[in-house]
Amino acid sequence: MKRQDDIPFEDSLHDDWSRDLNMVEVPIGSRPFRMVVIVALAVVLAVFGKVAYLDLFNGTYYAARAADNASQSTEVPAPRGIIYDREGNPLVTNNAVFTATLNARTFISQPSLQTSTINDVARVLSLSSSTIWSEITASEAQDFATPIVLSSDLTQSQLVNLQALSLPTVTIGSNFTRVYPNGQVFASVIGYVGQPTAADLRSNPTLTPNGLVGRAGVEEYYDSTLQGKPGVDIQFRNAQGKVLGTQQQSAPTIGNSVRLTIDGGLQTTLYNDITNELAILHRQIGLGLAIDPQNGQVLALVNVPGYDNNLFSNPASNTAAIQGLLTSPEEPMFNRIIAGQYNPGSTIKPLDAVAALKDGVITPSRELYSPGYLMVPNQYDPSHPTKYLDWEWHGYIDMAHALAQSSDVYFYIVGGGSPATTTPLLNNPVDYGINGLGIDRLHSWWQTFGLGKPTGIDLPGEATGFLPTPSWWKKVSGQNWLTGDTYNVAIGQGNLLLTPLQLLSYIGAIANGGTIWRPYVNMSSTPYVDENLTYLAPQIAAVQQGMVDGVATTRGTAHTLSDLPFSVCAKTGSAQIKNNTEENALFVGYAPCNNPQIALLILIQNSNQLAGLNAVPVAKKVLDWYYIHRMSAQGNATSTSATSTANVGG
Repeated sequence: MKRQDDIPFEDSLHDDWSRDLNMVEVPIGSRPFRMVVIVALAVVLAVFGKVAYLDLFNGTYYAARAADNASQSTEVPAPRGIIYDREGNPLVTNNAVFTATLNARTFISQPSLQTSTINDVARVLSLSSSTIWSEITASEAQDFATPIVLSSDLTQSQLVNLQALSLPTVTIGSNFTRVYPNGQVFASVIGYVGQPTAADLRSNPTLTPNGLVGRAGVEEYYDSTLQGKPGVDIQFRNAQGKVLGTQQQSAPTIGNSVRLTIDGGLQTTLYNDITNELAILHRQIGLGLAIDPQNGQVLALVNVPGYDNNLFSNPASNTAAIQGLLTSPEEPMFNRIIAGQYNPGSTIKPLDAVAALKDGVITPSRELYSPGYLMVPNQYDPSHPTKYLDWEWHGYIDMAHALAQSSDVYFYIVGGGSPATTTPLLNNPVDYGINGLGIDRLHSWWQTFGLGKPTGIDLPGEATGFLPTPSWWKKVSGQNWLTGDTYNVAIGQGNLLLTPLQLLSYIGAIANGGTIWRPYVNMSSTPYVDENLTYLAPQIAAVQQGMVDGVATTRGTAHTLSDLPFSVCAKTGSAQIKNNTEENALFVGYAPCNNPQIALLILIQNSNQLAGLNAVPVAKKVLDWYYIHRMSAQGNATSTSATSTANVGG
């Protein structure tokens, strides 16, 4: 017989539970398991959803961060293309330089380094902390990879000091900067370059922060041509950031070169001669433009004072000088040749003459009399007629002499007409009853010669000029257009405004017999005819004679050019501005007269003297230089070539 102590433990426990606790076994069921499965599925779905969200909406961002942690792309800079003058002389070079850039990823991810970085960089580069912070804020470098350029051209001491600091947030690299050997002389044509802004980078994905962007002139207009294509090096790193190796992904490619129509020697001569004349006259602003009237090539384009475009190659080091350019009252960075708008003065008279001849207002031989003024009856007060002055007495003159001597009375009449009849009060030997062109026909002829619209030159920032109309005048002044207003615009005064480029473009058509070529500065461009006015050849020939007489006759306003060893056709002008308190002096002309190779414009702003006293002497020096160094040289070369060919043939 077994004792109670010999009962198995499990049975004893079961008996105790059954007896003492009065408990029974009950099945658990499937509900708890279903709840566990639901919770597990919810967790899986939440994780999957988060992963999908990160991949679909922020995948590019985190992929870039992951790639940047494993490898770093380093831009290998490419130099911009070279700009040459028509003779093949370089007008700009690329110099290798050292640059300092802020590593945006490191700077943003390590706040503890930011203050020390800013202070050290500001001290070494002589910049203010606020300037650096502004660059960082403006860069919008939120991709953790775009570097921020701190200096594009480190000096030797800056380079050594930055290297000694070993800042993990600053990278020192190599690049190229633009150097302009004759900055002030050619700046109006070439322009300058600058670092791309955030807006530039957004609008053009091919740009890089370390690259350069054209900001004016040829550098801007042909920026896409001059841009090089940077290369890329890849640095592979481990998790600790140690560089494991470098691999070239692509090699840099230099930008394409641009050869200009600009004659470097002529450009320099024109700039220096205008500068010297301004110094003599104690004036500040002068312009010069030369064009080949046979094809529209721009041979020289000068604004004085010029500006040193080298300053913009490293703007951080030239802040004060650049600010001086931007605030100067002379506006040296304003390209007045293509964007300035001026009264043409008497240089508009050749156009008036062509129009008057074609429309039958007058004939070349018809003489008008200028006693030095034109008296016009005043319908509101007959006892006080209006007197329109000429700049001097001319007597009886035909069209050629009117152009040569620049008679205002003659062009008052052909432009606006003369009084219907004479009276005892107006008993002067003046031709009355001539119906002039009138403002509407003048406006139409201005447009025929391409005025009032851009010429289409391949430079940025060209203005349109302004051609007044009676309706415009009524709108802005509330007054009717009067005959006196027509008189004013007929001699290039009033509200008629042209750019110097428009003015010389139309003079070029007078020179070549009626073809208005589109002006251009890129030698690779194809000459383009904007307006074919050769149907006006008889009228233009009569006007050409007037421009011949402007030099050849003793009373011609450009007679001082008559001793040059080649023929010159010319027209001078004086435009009164600022309520007649200032006067601009103008010269337009071409040479040689029978087969013109150059059309030239000179403008002296605020000369306060007649054009012949300042603009003409500049033109004489420039034309003389061109004859000696270009026209004679070409003739000698042609003669030598012909002789050589004959010898070979014999």
